[in-house]
Order: sequence, then C-alpha cells, then structure tokens
Amino acid sequence: MIRDTDVIAEGFKGEKAIVLPYSVCNYQALNNITSKLHITHIGYYPTAKKHYRDRQEGCTEYILIYCEKGRGWIKQDEMLYNLSRNDLYIIPKNTTHSYGSKANDPWSIYWIHFQGTEASLFENIIGQIIHINDTDSNKHTDRFQLFESIYKNLEMGYSPENLEYTSFCLQYFLASIKYSAQYEESNRIKHDNIIQDIIMFMKDNLESNISLDEISAHFNYSKSHLINLFKQKTSYPPMVYYNQLRMQRACSYLQFTLLKIKEIAFKLNFYDPFHFSKAFTKEMKMSPQDYRKKYQK
Repeated sequence: MIRDTDVIAEGFKGEKAIVLPYSVCNYQALNNITSKLHITHIGYYPTAKKHYRDRQEGCTEYILIYCEKGRGWIKQDEMLYNLSRNDLYIIPKNTTHSYGSKANDPWSIYWIHFQGTEASLFENIIGQIIHINDTDSNKHTDRFQLFESIYKNLEMGYSPENLEYTSFCLQYFLASIKYSAQYEESNRIKHDNIIQDIIMFMKDNLESNISLDEISAHFNYSKSHLINLFKQKTSYPPMVYYNQLRMQRACSYLQFTLLKIKEIAFKLNFYDPFHFSKAFTKEMKMSPQDYRKKYQK
C-alpha cells in the first residue's frame, strides 16, 4: 500500500509549472478562438522521483502526459498503462485515474491540462498510449520547443494575444500527434531518394560554384542521366535548380545581413557584381538594390 509520505505530487528539482487563474480560464472559455482548445495548467517535471497522483473523481480537463525519458505508469478505469521514453498519453476528462513514476527509473514528463469545445476532434489519440518512434523525422526537439514557446508566452502573462497564440500552438501540438505521418513528412530527408541527396549537395555548395560535371561525378552518374532524372522529379534541369537555390541564398543575405551587394556577389562565386545583378534581376524581376529596399527592415 502506498502511504502519503512515500510519494509526492510535485516539488521536483528543476520543475516548472503554471496554473492559470480561474478568471483567465473563464475568459478562454468565452473567447471565440480559445474556447475551441485552451490550456488550464502546464508544466515539466524532470526525473520525478516518487511522483504520484490519484484522482478518484477524475479531472474536469484532459491531461496530456509526454514522457521524455525514464518510465512511469497511468491507471485509468482499472486499466494499467506503462509509459517509457517518447510515449504520450491523454487521460480523458472526468475519468477515474492515477499515475506515477517508476521507482527505479523515474520519468521526466511534459504535461498539459486542456479543455475546449473541439477537444473531441482528437478523440482517436485520447485514452491510449501513443509511441513516437525515435527517428530524426519525428522531430521530438520541435515538439519540445513548441511546448517551451507555449510555456514562455504564458509565463509572460495572460493577454488575449498570448492566450490565442498558445491555443493555436496547442492545436498544432495535438495535430502533430494525430497526423504524425504528415508531420514527419514535412521534415523528412529521404536518404534513399537520390534527388533529395543531390539537392542537399547543391545547398551545401552554394558558395563553391559547382558545375554539372562535379555533381555528376559526386553521384557517379553520367550528365545525361542526371539531367533526365532530376528534371523528371523536379521539372527543372539541375543547374537551373542550383541557380535558383543561389538566388534564394542571395535573397536571404540581402534581407537579413548588412553585406554589401559586391560582397554577396563574390560570396556566391559570381564573376563580378554586374553579373550577379543581371542574374538576380532575371530571376527575381527586380534588382538586388530594389529587393533590399523592399524587404529589409
């Protein structure tokens, strides 16, 4: 039997938590945007040794628990679920439940209490363990950063803009779980896809002025085969695509740096500023000077 002195609900070293005031929660329930989905509590418990919660009457909000590492368990309606690294579980509202960390390997968890009129849109990921495979394409870091963005905005106060922003972020967070395949695809680099590899090679060499011969040699293809394959997949010949990427990089330099146009031209391996300006104007339908005036803030 677990004694109260054996376990704790909170108070872990390095923990952080925000409980939104009732008045703010009431405002969110009435706001056209946040009423659909909003956060009432949010936090992070690292290495939560002896963590334990027991709610026989359930909770009026849904509770999301995302296990970053370690192990824990959730008991809901007499069903026991064991969670470990990269497991996520959403406890339905108004259901009897308890949960806690494993004694020999206590979990670190991100957690969110939420509610809203459209929470049922995510019912197919509620009340079951969702395991997120440990691959680069699953973007665990992106989800954690999104959580941090939500937390930091709420930490800055409860302005309507902050609350609406966090509502949209929560929708995106849940959608990344419900539509995991689509979420992963948006960031997946398919290493078995030669076209993706060629494009990455181009991007890594935008300031080296590589030639079609060099690209072909690097991938051990004949030039004709490379051109046909690349054009079939992208609708562009390789060198046209490469020059588009160079112009994209040039736009970034013009908008976000103080580099002179002459410096950008040489950085991207153009023969001189005149040839750079001519190529840029042809592609972007405006000169580098005009582009900088229009977009640099």
